Amino acid sequence: MLETRYTRSGVRMRRHSSRPGEPNWLLLPGGPGIGSESLHELADAMDVPGSIWLVDLPGDGSNTVHSPDDPFRSWPHVLVEAAEAVPNAVFAGHSTGGMYLLATPAVREHISGLVLLDTAPDCAWYAEYVRMTQDHPLPRFAEAVAAYERDKSMANLTTLVVESAEWNFNPAGLDAGREMLARMPYNREAIEWSDANFDHTYEAQWWPTDIPVLRLWGANDRIVSQRGWSAPKYDTPNVLAREVPGAGHFPWIENPSAVTDAFRDFSTRLLSRKADERG
Repeated sequence: MLETRYTRSGVRMRRHSSRPGEPNWLLLPGGPGIGSESLHELADAMDVPGSIWLVDLPGDGSNTVHSPDDPFRSWPHVLVEAAEAVPNAVFAGHSTGGMYLLATPAVREHISGLVLLDTAPDCAWYAEYVRMTQDHPLPRFAEAVAAYERDKSMANLTTLVVESAEWNFNPAGLDAGREMLARMPYNREAIEWSDANFDHTYEAQWWPTDIPVLRLWGANDRIVSQRGWSAPKYDTPNVLAREVPGAGHFPWIENPSAVTDAFRDFSTRLLSRKADERG
């Protein structure tokens, strides 16, 4: 049973594991609506000091029991509560989760490091994603979309996401990817909120230059384009950029050892900075 905490606004934090060390790693899922269960394999691959927490916004994924009546009212700024809840917080956001973090400048005051996983600095990625789906159509995905539009049940939503696996994973990771997507707790309301209020207008509102940043992505990610990061303002000395070979949108599924190495190198930078601060 994972240790579970809730912030005052209903952010859920579940401790995945602990090792000796001060950092508290807060893992925020993408999606939205997919839940932090999608990050279990990432947490397993992280050989880092400190505690690893799986974080869900109120109303996202399976975090619906303790959510307020209007859980999306505080999205994404309620992330500050999670960062405040533990000392030495390092926030890691996957895909849309990373975008939520970069849309919340107040997070900066409460974290000692930032990890951005297969994410983007603005909403330009979305048009590229749509073009990709048009250039590489999946007939069974189209059938699943039609079924979901007729009946927006959890079963139909799960089928729709599973049928997108060929876009998310390379052939070598396809079976593991389908299995992972099939067991996720999807949340239709979270998906609809983000589509209506965030996905198409998002632009990063801050960029840290004074704390360590890890930017990690799969070399074959077809979901979120990495083109936006070519802007010079994101090429700052504090950034460790790691492309994961042979991996798609969930690189820890297809190449966990490369992800492990990247987090080890990043944690070394993080701890070195802490040591310098202490003199």
